[in-house]
Amino acid sequence: MREVPPDVPDDPDSDSEQAAMRRRVERVLLGGERRYTRHEVAAAADVPQEQSRTLWNALGFATTADDDVVFTDGDVEALRLGEGLTELGVINREAQSSVARALGHHLSRLAEWQVSLFWSWFNERPELFSDENAIAETIEAIVPVLETLQTHVWRRHLAAYAGRALAAPDEGRWAGSEVVGFVDMVGYTRLSRRVDDSELSEVLDRFEGLASDVIAERQGRIVKMIGDEVLFVVDEPTDGAEIALRLNEYGEHDSALPELRTGLAYGRVLDRFGDVYGSVVNLAARLTSVARPGSVLVDSTLAEALSGETTYELRTRRTISVRGYSRLKLITLERASGTGP
Repeated sequence: MREVPPDVPDDPDSDSEQAAMRRRVERVLLGGERRYTRHEVAAAADVPQEQSRTLWNALGFATTADDDVVFTDGDVEALRLGEGLTELGVINREAQSSVARALGHHLSRLAEWQVSLFWSWFNERPELFSDENAIAETIEAIVPVLETLQTHVWRRHLAAYAGRALAAPDEGRWAGSEVVGFVDMVGYTRLSRRVDDSELSEVLDRFEGLASDVIAERQGRIVKMIGDEVLFVVDEPTDGAEIALRLNEYGEHDSALPELRTGLAYGRVLDRFGDVYGSVVNLAARLTSVARPGSVLVDSTLAEALSGETTYELRTRRTISVRGYSRLKLITLERASGTGP
C-alpha cells in the first residue's frame, strides 16, 4: 500500500480536526514533519537516488511516487548515518540491502504488535474516541517511554552478545557449532478449530511464556516463534537437552497446554541476521515432525556429545525415511532413572 502524505486526506469529507490529530500523531512518531520527496531526501543525504530507493524498499516500506512529500529530516539523518557506517567498512556495501531487510523485518513485526496492543487499549476506553486530543496526548506520553525501554533492552542484549564474543574471540558468531531445537505443540491445528480466538490466544501466550523462560534459564536464544512452534539455539549440548526435557515436563503437567514434542540436532550453523540456516536446522525440524507427543528426538551428533552424561538415557529406536533423509536414525533422549530437573 502506497504511503499517503498527511496533507492529503484519505477521505475528502474527513473532519479537519481528525486530519490535524493525525498530523500531530505522525509528528510524534516520525520525529518531525514530512518535508521531502524521494529525490530531495536522497540529495539532502548525499546518497545516490537508486541506492536510497533500494534501501527504502529493503526496509519494508512501499515505493513512493516522485512527487510524494513523505520524508522527514529523520530520514535524511538515517540515510547519512547508514552511509557513514558503510564508508567506515562496518557494513559491507554489497550487504547493505541484506542488513536493511533484516532490520526492517524485525522492527516491522515489533511495530505491528505494538499498534495492535495500543488499539486494544484504546478500544477498552471508548471515551477516548470522543476526544481526539486525548488520543494524541496519550500517544505523545507513551511513545517516549516505549522508546526508552526498547533502547535499554537492546543495549542489554548487545552487552550479553558482546560479552560472549569477547570471552571467545577466536569463535566466529556467524558460523559455529550449536544445538538447534524445534518445540512443537501437538494437535494445535485441531485445537485452533475447536476454541475461539480468545482461548487460542491464551494457549499461545502460555506456550510462548513457558518457552521463553526455560530457554533463557539455560542461556539459549529464541530465533523465532511460528504459531505452535518455537525455534531456539544454544551453545552447550547439555543446555539443549535440559531445555527440551524441561519444556516437555512442564507441558505434561500443565493442563492448559497440549502435549509438546521436540527435535534437537547439533553441528555447524550459519547464523545470519538473527536467523539460522543449514542442514542442522533442517535435521532438527525433521526430527520434530516425527517425534511422538511428549518425547525428545536427537541426532547422532548430539547423542554422541551427551553420551558421557549420566543424567540422561539415549535409546536408539529405528531408522526411517523422511524428505531429505533416506536413513534418518531416531534416538530418544530421556532422563536417567532417579534423576530430575
